[in-house]
Amino acid sequence: MCLVRVMTNTALAEENARLKARLAETEAALADAVEAQKRLESIVSELRREKFGRKSEKLDQEQFNLPLEDVELAQGVLEAAQEKARRALKGQGRVESGTPHRNRGHLPKHLPRVERIIEPQSTLCPCGCGEMARIGEDVSERLDVVPAQLRVLVTRRPKYACRRCSGAVVQAHAPEHVVPGGLPTEALIAQVMVAKFGDHLPFYRQAEIYTRQGITLDRATLGNWVGRACFHLRPIADHLKERLKGADRVFMDETRAPVLDPGRRKTKTGYFWAIVADDRGYGGVGPPVVMFHYAPGRGAVHALRFLEDYRGHFVQCDGYEAYDKLTRVDRPEGPWTLVHCWTHARRRFVKRLEKDGSPIAEEALRQIAELYAVEKSVRGQAPDARLAARRALSVPIIGAFRPWLEAQLSRIPRSSKLAEDIRYTLARWPGLTRFLEDGRLELDTNPVENQIRKIALTRKNALFAGHEVGAENWALLASLIANCKMCGADPVNYLTATLRALLDGHPKSRIDDLMPWNFRTASSRAA
Repeated sequence: MCLVRVMTNTALAEENARLKARLAETEAALADAVEAQKRLESIVSELRREKFGRKSEKLDQEQFNLPLEDVELAQGVLEAAQEKARRALKGQGRVESGTPHRNRGHLPKHLPRVERIIEPQSTLCPCGCGEMARIGEDVSERLDVVPAQLRVLVTRRPKYACRRCSGAVVQAHAPEHVVPGGLPTEALIAQVMVAKFGDHLPFYRQAEIYTRQGITLDRATLGNWVGRACFHLRPIADHLKERLKGADRVFMDETRAPVLDPGRRKTKTGYFWAIVADDRGYGGVGPPVVMFHYAPGRGAVHALRFLEDYRGHFVQCDGYEAYDKLTRVDRPEGPWTLVHCWTHARRRFVKRLEKDGSPIAEEALRQIAELYAVEKSVRGQAPDARLAARRALSVPIIGAFRPWLEAQLSRIPRSSKLAEDIRYTLARWPGLTRFLEDGRLELDTNPVENQIRKIALTRKNALFAGHEVGAENWALLASLIANCKMCGADPVNYLTATLRALLDGHPKSRIDDLMPWNFRTASSRAA
């Protein structure tokens, strides 16, 4: 009897210890969940303040994705902590749910499938009836990854000779390559180019990645490959420029391009000029086109040189004074007409609201927002429909906005920053209101600014171009990759196929077949 009591007390003590351990584990898991939730709420609060706060301009897409990544990371921590807490409370090794998370059919069909079957430890009936019968299965698909794998492409060219005579020997011609007798295939060079100018990975970082796979490739070697490829791709860039020349109106902008100046052991400031033709805003069927050019300066002479032989009438640009000279150029089509950007005017009032809390700036932003609301409602519609909506809805806003700005200007100190911003807006009023005259015109220069941002990201990682020729090649490759992205074509596949076609002697008369938008169409038909 005493022995039974001792065994019972021991079992109770073990059970109590087990329950305390489970309670401690549960409390720790819940504490992790609470902490993760606080972090998530903090990030969401910051994002809400950035996006909807009175004193903040909206973040651009690239900036907005950075805090979103923190939100998603915190959400993952929170979910993992909650799952751990549920497991601890139930004392089970997995989390039960009412409905299994089925994902069959959601992953692309073209991906290879590797199946694994997880059998129970035993299929014998616990009651002793013998082997159990299979009555079904649960199937899940999870996305796995095999690290990028380099391979060696071995090319053999057999020789054939006639046994009856000594003169006849045949052998297939060796294919042309970007690097004759060299190491890389066109696919590898395309990958290197897109990694730097599309994914913003400098050559030295790529070299480190290849080193992890046992391949020693220095930065100079990668640069030499890419330079050779640029030589072969020049006809594609030239044809892109020809396509741009026929656009009715173009967007234009420029950004800094630091270039190494070896003689002074420092960098000098050059500029990338971007020209974009994008008719999707008014339902145009032509493909969007973007072209980057390098210039050693930012003066009007460069804008005039890059727009030489363009046949369009409108240039959508910011308020930079150099563009004013375009309106005085003598050409058969007449001088360019400038269409100025409301986004640039808006940014000035945003800054005043952020720094000074100006109610005048706040009201200006409200009226500009009304213009953008009209534009949102007609985006993608035909020019006539856009123009009709603007005349009915935007003209009254514009008609009231200018006298209001002039009245505010007379009430504030002339030397104030707000007065400077209002004068900036009023000085460009003809260009800012030109969108009311033609349904093809846009309210801002966002199509070209979105392309300029990609150059800025590469610049941030690469810091500077090695020399001006390197900057010109940078502009060429950035143009090709940007056009691929605008048209939905995979830039690595496109550059691989295009280099191969050019090396195989693709006729110059059919160069349009090698444009990114035609590559996308051909790829979709093949699929």
